Amino acid sequence: MSNSSVATAALVEQAISPPRLGPYRAAVGGDLQRAVQLYRWNATVSASFWEVLGHGEVFLRNAINNALVTAHHRHAAAGDWFDDPRGVLTARARADIDEARRRAGTSAPAGKVVAELNFGFWRFLLARRYTSTLWPAIRHAFPRLPRGRRNPQVIEEPVIRLHTLRNRIAHHEPLLSIPLHDRVDDLRFVLDAIDPRLRAWAMDDDTRLLGLLTHRP
Repeated sequence: MSNSSVATAALVEQAISPPRLGPYRAAVGGDLQRAVQLYRWNATVSASFWEVLGHGEVFLRNAINNALVTAHHRHAAAGDWFDDPRGVLTARARADIDEARRRAGTSAPAGKVVAELNFGFWRFLLARRYTSTLWPAIRHAFPRLPRGRRNPQVIEEPVIRLHTLRNRIAHHEPLLSIPLHDRVDDLRFVLDAIDPRLRAWAMDDDTRLLGLLTHRP
């Protein structure tokens, strides 16, 4: 190990902050240079996951929205489904919609409002409380769910895990203790339930991601 590489590792630690690098140092027995390498690996894996999670979030959002739009039109209801004409959404969901409307602008089309709703909003639409109200419409967003597994929890559980992973990545947190291969499987499952062709497109580079997971420093 050269003096310059040691000095660089020390510089990076100070720039990151010793407390932030602490989990990485703990994971490699205190070795500073390896900890810095592991920090970089974590950032690279996070970026790779962020890309495929971004595709997954958009596909999930639009699949659920399209299913709810179809049901709303089938009942010949006025306005948009997120106007909540049946009064089934929670206060939290309605607050999220109000905030999305504010960000989108007063005269924004429905699609813009939908795009402003975050991943957590769609996750909570899969909650058990909506099994008898929203799920009969939402289930059509997942036409490829296996027979016998067509209930909201089958989708909700992997989506919760993916949402948690997304938030950790968004806050630049360590992924060291997360079973990342399992999260890849979660994303595959959710996208396959929507359409396997979309999963193939979104994850066409998952060989790179899996390679990164395999070659952790």
